Amino acid sequence: MPSLEVLVFSPLIILLAYIIFGISGFGSTLIAVPLLAHLFPIKFVIPMVVLLDCVAAIRQGVRLRGDVYQHELLPLLPFMLAGLVAGVFLLIRLSGDILLMCLGVFVLVYGVYYAVRHESAFRLARWSVAPIGLFAGTTSSLFGVGGPLYVMYLTGRGATPDHIRATLPVIFSFTTVARIALFTATGLFSPDVLITAGLLLPVMMLGVYCGNRLHLNLSREIMVRVIGGLLVVSGISLVIRAF
Repeated sequence: MPSLEVLVFSPLIILLAYIIFGISGFGSTLIAVPLLAHLFPIKFVIPMVVLLDCVAAIRQGVRLRGDVYQHELLPLLPFMLAGLVAGVFLLIRLSGDILLMCLGVFVLVYGVYYAVRHESAFRLARWSVAPIGLFAGTTSSLFGVGGPLYVMYLTGRGATPDHIRATLPVIFSFTTVARIALFTATGLFSPDVLITAGLLLPVMMLGVYCGNRLHLNLSREIMVRVIGGLLVVSGISLVIRAF
C-alpha cells in the first residue's frame, strides 16, 4: 500500500508538470522527474514519466501540427536517436545515487540559467545539430530531460515561439516512443511502473487541458521565471538528498 505522502503528492506533481507542458510545449519532465524522485527511486520515475510524456506529446503534436518547424526537425532525428541509445546504456550502468546527484546538479544549473537569462537574438550554425542532438538525446534517456536543449537549438535556427510550441511535442513523440522501445528491450518497465502510469494518466490529461486553456492568459516571461524558480529549488533538494 503506497504511503499517504505518495498518494497526495504524486498527482499534484503530475498536474503541475503537465499544466506547464500545456502552456509552454515542454517542461513536464523538468518538473515531474526531480520532484517525483523524492517519492520513488529514480530508475522507477524515468520510465513512468516516459509513458505519460508519450501520450501528452502525441496529443499535443496532433493538436498543433500546423505550426511544426519541419525544416529543422528532420536533421535532428538521427543524432537524437544515437543519443537516446547512449543514455539508456548509462541509465542501466550507473547507480541510483549517482544518477540522483547528476540530475540534481543538471536541474539546478539549468534552473539558474532559465531564471536569470534574458531573451537575445542568436544564430546557431547548421553543424550544431550534431552535438546538440546527441547531448539532448542522451539527457532525454538518462534524466528524461531534453526540452531546454531543443528549445535552444530551434530558437538559434530561427523558430518562432509558435513553431517551438508545436515542434517540441513532435520531437517528444519521437523520443518517447524510442525510449519506450529501448526501456522495454532492457527490462526497465516493471508492472508497478505500468500500473502507476495508468493511474496518473487522467491527472496528466487534466493538466494538459488546463495548460492549453491558460496558455492565452499568462505571459511567457512570468512562466519562465516560475519554471526557473521551481527548477532551482528542485535541484538543490535533489543534491541534498543524494548526499
